[in-house]
Amino acid sequence: MHVLGTISASNFADIMGVSKLTLQKWEANGSFVPTKTDSSGTKYFDVENLLNVPEIRNMVYSEWEKEMITQPSHPYTSVELFAGAGGLALGLEKAGFNHLLLNEIDHDACATLRHNRPEWNIVEQDIKTVSFKNLKGKIDLISGGFPCQAFSYAGKQGGFNDTRGTLFFELARAVDEIRPKIFMGENVKGLLAHDSGRTLNTIKNVIAELGYTLIEPHIMKALFYQVPQKRERLILIAIRNDLAKHANFKWPAPYHRIMTLRDAFYKGELYASDVPASAGQKYPPNKQKVMELVPMGGYWRDLPLDVQKKYMGGSFGLEGGKTGMARRLSLDEPSLTLTCAPAQKQTERCHPTETRPLTIREYARIQTFPDEWEFSGSLASQYRQIGNAVPVNLAYAIGRSLVRLLNGIEEK
Repeated sequence: MHVLGTISASNFADIMGVSKLTLQKWEANGSFVPTKTDSSGTKYFDVENLLNVPEIRNMVYSEWEKEMITQPSHPYTSVELFAGAGGLALGLEKAGFNHLLLNEIDHDACATLRHNRPEWNIVEQDIKTVSFKNLKGKIDLISGGFPCQAFSYAGKQGGFNDTRGTLFFELARAVDEIRPKIFMGENVKGLLAHDSGRTLNTIKNVIAELGYTLIEPHIMKALFYQVPQKRERLILIAIRNDLAKHANFKWPAPYHRIMTLRDAFYKGELYASDVPASAGQKYPPNKQKVMELVPMGGYWRDLPLDVQKKYMGGSFGLEGGKTGMARRLSLDEPSLTLTCAPAQKQTERCHPTETRPLTIREYARIQTFPDEWEFSGSLASQYRQIGNAVPVNLAYAIGRSLVRLLNGIEEK
């Protein structure tokens, strides 16, 4: 059990996956009542009063430290597809995987990978043109974040042939050619409901066709794994059928607290120094004036009414919160999910205390890249690479679980 303290109402809402409005309703009906309010109006709960909440209990009684000492019983090999700027690859490397091949089509992302890991075997080409047959029987893990695409459903049930022309088909082909012990796919959580669930059902059918046993897909919230960001990813893990009976997979335990932008930007538990200066986008003068009026943690509804109407235009009277518009982040909360650009009107990511978009290094820290990991290409390309990445610490947590899975298979 870990030291009990307090948790802010906003971070409790993030843990529970509810809006602050829902939290206010809970407070009004007595379900969850804050125990104190500070001078700024921030409400806090005593953690000991929340131990009946499974998410909180799991954090308090977490086996994080025990899992952190996970080591491979022998060197494990991996292949990464759709590698991007290396967030997933870096986390898996940290967990103990030795990447024998990484495939990526984007030139700038490949330049990033080569710059930071010249020893990695980077294959810069369209995956459709890559053969993996020479790696058959040599790979423990295939991993990759394939894009979410609709399938054709030529067959009634939806299977391998119905995924032709999609990048999931290429992931499945790589698995079929290599026959790794396990493979992992990651995707947006929207894949669960995509095409009324048919997309996921087809993926499940293909995995079964390939001769693999799928662990029930799981949505992982990055904020539970030392990532100062409200990012959620759907994780698919499958084990080759001949090994599945020996397999005992356990999803990673959560960290004991939520990391915030204060942890990302300043010296402390997450980083040994304050965030270094770096390049970043700038606001045009008119937008600068608007954003200066938004308080920390606020958004367009916190602007004066006349400014709201002018800024929002035709969107002003429409339904929906549009909480990403004119949004200034808070130092005391995790960041909203990073997008591929920090200053788009619909998905604003303004610095908490300075009126400007987040810089490249701030973006990278929110994704838990180390400061020495440098990005290649134009400013826009660097933002896109970082915004598309899997947070390194999330990948590291998943990687430790995969190492434990492989260790268990090896012992049998």
